[in-house]
Amino acid sequence: MRTDLLTDPIAGLDEALAVVDAFDDVLVAGLLRPQKIAGLTELAEAVAGSPLASRVAEAAEKTAAGAAGEEHFVSLAAARIAVFGSVHDAVLARLAEATGRPSEEESIRQVSETDMPNLPAAARSWLSDLARAGWQGIDHDLISASAQVISALLAEPSLRRLAVLLDGFAAELAASCPGAALERVPVRRWGDLWSRGMLLTLPAATPAIGTVTGRLLPLGVDLLEHSTAAQAQVHAVFEPEDGSTPRLVRASVTVPKPDTIIGAGIWQLLRPHLSLLTAISEGRSMDLAEMPLTAEGDLLWQDELARLGEPADAFSTARVALPKAVTPAVAPLDRHPVRIAVPVFLEGYGIEGDEDALTFTFAGNHLAVETDRIPAAGPLTPKAVASSSACIGLIRWDGGFRLQPLAVETTVRKKTTAVHAGAWAGGTTDKAGVKAEKAATDAAAVLRERAGRLLRK
Repeated sequence: MRTDLLTDPIAGLDEALAVVDAFDDVLVAGLLRPQKIAGLTELAEAVAGSPLASRVAEAAEKTAAGAAGEEHFVSLAAARIAVFGSVHDAVLARLAEATGRPSEEESIRQVSETDMPNLPAAARSWLSDLARAGWQGIDHDLISASAQVISALLAEPSLRRLAVLLDGFAAELAASCPGAALERVPVRRWGDLWSRGMLLTLPAATPAIGTVTGRLLPLGVDLLEHSTAAQAQVHAVFEPEDGSTPRLVRASVTVPKPDTIIGAGIWQLLRPHLSLLTAISEGRSMDLAEMPLTAEGDLLWQDELARLGEPADAFSTARVALPKAVTPAVAPLDRHPVRIAVPVFLEGYGIEGDEDALTFTFAGNHLAVETDRIPAAGPLTPKAVASSSACIGLIRWDGGFRLQPLAVETTVRKKTTAVHAGAWAGGTTDKAGVKAEKAATDAAAVLRERAGRLLRK
């Protein structure tokens, strides 16, 4: 890793983000009769040299005059995503230079039409009304108008991605009504959700899906928790059976959960859907046979196509296999800096700060460590990171490069010990983990009993 490259400024990055901020400022008051047209002009100028140029220029002009239609709002959303895509690509290019790992070329994608075009059109109409009103103009009547559309979208599997986004977005907006009374507007977040939702209403580009056979070497697991859902995303190196170049892949599972199950208890909900979690806990590889894999590096996991393999230490994988692994291409709509999560291996660093604000130092260069992303559902703690000598983590970008630890090597009683965030994923004999699992089991039993009682009534 050339960590010095992570502190050098990236040319044009601040200017691109300023364009997005200016447009998002227009969305705050709404696009019906925009008061700040500078944000529209700057967005059009930012994509002037692209295939979007004429459409966005027309959309900016029509919107400034208060005469824009849905097709113009789609163009503005596309331009906003394109600018963020350029930021994503610049950040990822810098990361590729720092890691020295090659990247795959994007595969050809086929555009597929939905069998129910009226539903995306209805969603687009609601998102257009939302943009006209602006975040300061939202009210319960406007937000509740999405309920029927979202219900219909959720019932259609091919439109589930759009449905889930709109469902969460509408709930967030409803909790913030009325917009005129908001003291603080999450401008960029709502701009992201709105623009992404607009483009998801268009015919989708289907990613190429193939199958792979070979050995999967886990690096670590990223656990995301919400009050009603949880997701485990395993990052790994895949070695093809034919001896071709290894590549970085991901395997994910998402499950609904009650808000009473937290911490280590979440693994109980995830384990039945992803046998890979057992391999993580036991420090083993997995042998895959004809497992589906998207062009973006996502394994479409099927337990019957995988079996536990030989022991495979994650730090050995990080030291030997990770530097040679190819980074998969990123789908156009997913090119947003917030989605960047690149596995890296670091050692030989110094440590500054306390457990709440840690920084790894490399010959005068500093890399912020996101200890707040360490899940409570495992033995990895900020204290362990603060005393570590080597780290497997994910490089993310949030106004600058930051490191999310997935596992560390630290010294315990004069012996080097590996501590993994996902060590309890497949079960544990650790006292703290056993206690947390028992509490979750008891909570689940109570919930099942209450649910049964309600059904009997």
